[in-house]
Amino acid sequence: MIKSIQYFNEESIKKIGDLEHDFHSDPTDIASYVMGITAVMQELGLKIISETLEDLDQCLRDSPRRKRDWLVEKNVTKQLITSLGAVSFRKTLFTRRDGTEMRYLLDDLMHFEEHERMTDDAVAKMLQEAAETSYRRGGEEASPGAGVSKETVKDKLHALRFPEDTKEPAKKKEVKNLYIDADEDHASLQFREHRGDLETNDNGYKNNCQMTKLVYIYEGIEKEGPENKRRRLINPHYFSGTHEGSDANRKFWNDIYAYIDRNYDIDKMDHLYLNADGGAWISAGLKETAGVEGVLDEFHLMKYMMKIVRHMQDSDSDARSELKKAISNGTKKEFIDLVEKIDGYAGTESEHRHVAEGRDYILSNWKAARTRLAERKTVVGCSAEGHVSHVLASRMSSRPMGWSRTGADKMAQLRVYYYNKGDMLELARFQKAELPVAAGAENEILSMADIQASERRSASEIGKYVDKITHTLGSEFNKTWLNNFDWDKFI
Repeated sequence: MIKSIQYFNEESIKKIGDLEHDFHSDPTDIASYVMGITAVMQELGLKIISETLEDLDQCLRDSPRRKRDWLVEKNVTKQLITSLGAVSFRKTLFTRRDGTEMRYLLDDLMHFEEHERMTDDAVAKMLQEAAETSYRRGGEEASPGAGVSKETVKDKLHALRFPEDTKEPAKKKEVKNLYIDADEDHASLQFREHRGDLETNDNGYKNNCQMTKLVYIYEGIEKEGPENKRRRLINPHYFSGTHEGSDANRKFWNDIYAYIDRNYDIDKMDHLYLNADGGAWISAGLKETAGVEGVLDEFHLMKYMMKIVRHMQDSDSDARSELKKAISNGTKKEFIDLVEKIDGYAGTESEHRHVAEGRDYILSNWKAARTRLAERKTVVGCSAEGHVSHVLASRMSSRPMGWSRTGADKMAQLRVYYYNKGDMLELARFQKAELPVAAGAENEILSMADIQASERRSASEIGKYVDKITHTLGSEFNKTWLNNFDWDKFI
């Protein structure tokens, strides 16, 4: 790090002094001062990183262990994209003595895959921004000025692997009621398998809809504050993805129930409710585990009840009240008889059709509809529509954009990872494969003793500059301050 310290002493301090001078001349322009200091520190930081990497590479060149098995082939300049910016540095390509392979041993030492050029911190910033806004912004945020393309961001997203949540808590939570809400978003596809393969229906619309599923678990609803009318979920945890096909859907639900079983004491639970609209993929999940009580969400229940009574005009509220009583306390036959009576007042084919649609929907979700109306004290309102809009649609479907099937699935998973407060740096690190270590590489080539010996050699040289830097900083800044401060403003 000697060259970096020299640069700081000879160049950076002067730049900082000039910035200090300008700021003292015009204290109203603190923005230029801050931006200037940031640029100086960024430049210095990149030089320190570059020199550190080159020092580590030099340790490999000097290592007796390395010389035993590897020969120096050539020294090349490479660029590494970091969250601070692009770092240029030189590293050595080595050849095994028997000529069987060539490797950058510095990459092996840092567990970098071949041709890897982004550090985990840059990937983490890229994923964070891509999850919130767009691929383009993700590339811009990954590394200032490095020019990471949106295609690179897309490729990183498509290759993402997410860690399985198998963490066991020290003690399972005990709650009387636990709630599951489920719904889906519909993203637009650019293609299914390859470009140009989307079919067009008789109405001229392309079959480009991709369903992304959202399920979340929570312990109830509470006010955001004593005087606040807004409410929030208690300890929500989200799950999402496309999970196409019955097998994938079954695994999706099994993973959700496994999470519940790991984190909650089910035996001490009074109710485990599943709030939803009765969709086929949700109904299939409801059948996977005993003890889950389906609840028809209020929005869809009211929507289809209105279909039945809309033609009643001024009497529709009374008819709706009778329907609620029949659903919560009556039998299916009583409900059907009541609907037939209401249907008798329908005057058009369209009205008859709406009555039949409402009746069939409620009958197909009879038990869930009854639970919604009969257990008001413990059942809470379903907020799935709002959460789909907030968690998925705001990034994936509320604005015109086209996805691939892989992109839609990975983005949905990344969004819930983000909303579950997942650490993006840990996610970036998780992408590292367990790389096979070349025989004669890593510790066989460079031991900690080699690194410590190198550090001891440089420590004495670094010490020489400390007093000089301290003296320079103090004298330069004090002189600048005294010479340029306008005392007349304060006298």
